[in-house]
Amino acid sequence: MTIRVLIIDDSATMRAVLAARLSGHPDIQVVGLANNANEGRTAIKELQPDVVTLDIEMPGMNGLDFLDKIMTLRPTPVIIVSGLTQAGSDVTARALALGAVDCYCKTDFSGNAMQDGGKLAGLVRQAAQVKIRRRAPELQQMSAPVRAISAGGGRVNTQVIAIGSSTGGVEALQVLLRGFPEDCPPAMIVQHVDSRFAPAIARTLDSVSPAKVMLAEPDMPMKRGHVYLAPGDDRHMLVAGTNTLHVKLRPGDPISGHRPSVDALFFSVAQRIGRNAIGILLTGMGADGAKGLLAMHQAGAHTIAQDEASCTVFGMPRVAISLGAAGVVAPIGRIAQHAFS
Repeated sequence: MTIRVLIIDDSATMRAVLAARLSGHPDIQVVGLANNANEGRTAIKELQPDVVTLDIEMPGMNGLDFLDKIMTLRPTPVIIVSGLTQAGSDVTARALALGAVDCYCKTDFSGNAMQDGGKLAGLVRQAAQVKIRRRAPELQQMSAPVRAISAGGGRVNTQVIAIGSSTGGVEALQVLLRGFPEDCPPAMIVQHVDSRFAPAIARTLDSVSPAKVMLAEPDMPMKRGHVYLAPGDDRHMLVAGTNTLHVKLRPGDPISGHRPSVDALFFSVAQRIGRNAIGILLTGMGADGAKGLLAMHQAGAHTIAQDEASCTVFGMPRVAISLGAAGVVAPIGRIAQHAFS
């Protein structure tokens, strides 16, 4: 089956570059080019592409506003095409939080401008497998965080909360973290994303979370009320320490196809913390985190998987559920309640 792609970018040069990077792949067809949101809206209606690549730094309608309209009115898998400035990274992070399935850096060159080693084509193939649903009510309400929640309740011995997510994860993490108390146990997140955008994602999540969200650093002591996001590509994130827990960032081969790997984090928590931990596995493609969540479950930890109806991609949670790893299966808007009650 041929994947139909629409490219929306205000630069004629970039439209040509992106089209050239996809044209050599027989399973992908560029069906249209648009240079602004108005042209893009018309093209989406007329061409009904399987995947849209979107430059969100365009004149006219703000790219984020346009993305929001796409996700609300005509849900379509969108890959954000972004520059590497801090402003560009921040906007990309907000776009992922609105439901874009992935991001692609304009500076990804391999040899010459028309080639990127197949990276964009790979992202397009993955995006084409995503079934975008109309945004659930809990994903539409991204207002100020609710700070009245207390960390008290039935899980007073929780030492660490371990969270894994992939495709659709930034959007889901916003909902999850809005329900976290300010004094939550230290939490660790592995989100599959290009490491160049990880700092901006941490800032985006911090803006909606009652707890402090920050990028993890090597040997960083973990504190209550703090959430640590894995910095990305070249290191796995693990929990370490005995009396005082700290973040360990370890080089190594990909695990379950990823680095950082959710499985690596979950296995370390199962071994180090055991029953005094909570494991949460959110939306994502593939199976990373499923075996690790099972290890946490077998160690006595409280384990939660996101349900199919609220997942962008019911891949990682589906495998975990099939293994018997999830003690609770819940919609994204209820997971924090299950974790802290």
